[in-house]
Amino acid sequence: MEATLCRNLDFKPSRCSPLSTKLKKPTSRPCHSQRFSCLYRRRSDSWRALIMPCAWYKPKSEEQHLGCQELLGSLGKGFFGFAASAAALVSVCCDSPVLAESLTVAFPVSRAQEVNTVQRTLVEAWGLIRETFIDPTFNHQDWDSKLQQTMVEMFPLRSADVAYTKISGMLSTLGDPFTRIISPKEYQSFRIGSDGNLQGVGIFINVEPRTGHLVVLSCVDGSPAARAGIHEGEELIEINGERLDGLNSEAAAQKLRGSAGTAVTVKLQSIKDSGGDSSIREVKLPREYIKLSPISCAIIPHRAADGRLTKTGYVRLSAFSQSAAADMENAIHEMESQDVQAYILDLRNNPGGLVKAGLDVAQIWLDGDETLVNTIDRDGNMSPINMFNGHALTHDPLVVLVNEGSASASEILAGALHDNGRAILVGHKTFGKGKIQSVTELHDGSALFVTVAKYLSPALHDIDQVGITPDVQCTTDMLSSPKDFLLKDKSSVSSLETDSCIMVAEHELDIQQSKGTAS
Repeated sequence: MEATLCRNLDFKPSRCSPLSTKLKKPTSRPCHSQRFSCLYRRRSDSWRALIMPCAWYKPKSEEQHLGCQELLGSLGKGFFGFAASAAALVSVCCDSPVLAESLTVAFPVSRAQEVNTVQRTLVEAWGLIRETFIDPTFNHQDWDSKLQQTMVEMFPLRSADVAYTKISGMLSTLGDPFTRIISPKEYQSFRIGSDGNLQGVGIFINVEPRTGHLVVLSCVDGSPAARAGIHEGEELIEINGERLDGLNSEAAAQKLRGSAGTAVTVKLQSIKDSGGDSSIREVKLPREYIKLSPISCAIIPHRAADGRLTKTGYVRLSAFSQSAAADMENAIHEMESQDVQAYILDLRNNPGGLVKAGLDVAQIWLDGDETLVNTIDRDGNMSPINMFNGHALTHDPLVVLVNEGSASASEILAGALHDNGRAILVGHKTFGKGKIQSVTELHDGSALFVTVAKYLSPALHDIDQVGITPDVQCTTDMLSSPKDFLLKDKSSVSSLETDSCIMVAEHELDIQQSKGTAS
């Protein structure tokens, strides 16, 4: 979409000494992909790798399109080099007016080829973080010295796996659980998940920032995890007998995935609300083909206060995958053709996903040049992301349902619709993840997640570790009064029949309609 074009760097490096380089100013291009190109020059028993930016620098991003101007404004303006001898130099040169400097770091290069490859990945990751990480103090530490220290720690190693742990260790010192590196295999699984298809047990997990524990955000409807009664808030403590202490969410998800027909055993801990007592249970889950269809919908016949029989369109969005906006459009078009007069958009237990998908969904409901979200970069500069001459598919009244499992892109969407006066929020306070990560594929197929910006709602409300408080709270008690639903997904009949938050949402829609409000 127009608001999410990124400034990519149209690099044509000039010849330069090891301590300086001149690069052309960036030009605007759409974001698509990113790779470093490498030039090897053999010199007798040693080689020199010049890790140079490509003709243009294109990042692959999970939630990358926001703040890309800042993310890429200086990225790649460095020149990295190292030689395979007893020691080597890394030279980083910046032509930014603020970062006009030249840095040289000495480090020993491993003679073990697989470790040497990881050292190169380390330099790549270190440089990306140096230029883009949201905290310019790097958690109040000398980031340049951190590279040298980590290189020294890698030097005696003989295993790439162990060497990768050194990169993870370096990243952990930043104090941000969302800035992390994942292996090539984990990255492929991540991409499969964002595309909407995988083989696994159908569970969404995330690291709880305050405790560092892996917690369940939600389960895919009808999945093995859902059938086993696994629910949000449970802590995942073991997979196949292996403790998960210190493991990130991608690594844990990789252990849960596997070929359909196999099984995995998980151990979960749930904390009871009263008294803080906890219980631990072990569950064996079969792996199946999981279709991450992000949209399910229904038409709810509703008797208004004045006795009129109306139709309410219910749309549940479970994740922000690549198809989310297109699937949402199709659902609304179908329900509009059936004379729906109001809508409920259910974002409960939606853990987020692609931020661009969240913004695209917001534009389905909004008109004009509204602000969708505000991003704040590492220098504290705030940049609004606005629509351009938008046209909503419907102007019917809208209620958005949220809860503690609504996170990240869900909170961006809820904030955009609420602050622009388009929707009333019903439910419980949201999760509170107000940071945006870029996802960059590195030269070896691994991927680096870097927190590059934080975001505020259009009304400048801070969301990170705070969440969004809805306009109307609803209880979690299940009601018993039956209702007739015209469902596309018959399996959801029972839950919709007894969902008290949907009842509250319908009441709020009645109020809007009685006022003649199509907000």
